[in-house]
Amino acid sequence: MKIICIGRNYAEHAKELINEVPTEPVVFLKPETALLPKNHPFIYPDHTSDLHFEVELVIRISKLGKHIEEKFAHKYYSEIGIGIDFTARDLQQKFKEKGLPWEKAKAFDHSAPMGRKFISVSDLPNKNAIKFELYKNGECVQSGNSSDMIFSFDEIIAYVSKYFTLKIGDMIMTGTPKGVGSCVIGDKLEAYIEGEKLLVLDVK
Repeated sequence: MKIICIGRNYAEHAKELINEVPTEPVVFLKPETALLPKNHPFIYPDHTSDLHFEVELVIRISKLGKHIEEKFAHKYYSEIGIGIDFTARDLQQKFKEKGLPWEKAKAFDHSAPMGRKFISVSDLPNKNAIKFELYKNGECVQSGNSSDMIFSFDEIIAYVSKYFTLKIGDMIMTGTPKGVGSCVIGDKLEAYIEGEKLLVLDVK
């Protein structure tokens, strides 16, 4: 199982980090060890002093595929979840300045906690306009809608499958809206899809 991540997929988020709005998906990977085991606390990593949250909708792949045409991409997933792409922003900035890979800033252990369940696409009002939110200590800090994505779910699947064979159980984190920010020990993060709380995380 692999976690494929799409960066800068919301124009306002790209702008808030002073990045160019991409003309094709920005892709990076997280290993399976980036998942947070159930009932396991999230521990603030000791290799950063500037940990940022980035809430994202997550596609779970349900069918083996390679070189998938966009018009058929919808056949390769049936559920949408939510997760947090934790980022060591201080490390990422250092690596970007030197033209180095991001893995130590993005793919460290437990950097991709996922919600307690995935929701069937058929149970969502409109898969092309999914509302999702992240609250920190009771205050909404990120509010997004899949209709604002630069690249849609189907476009992402078609693009990614040119380079990586998609296997059943693979997850694609589809990008974060504006509002990313830092968190500290003691913070409580709660993520929602269409008003349903799916992820609760205490930073310890």
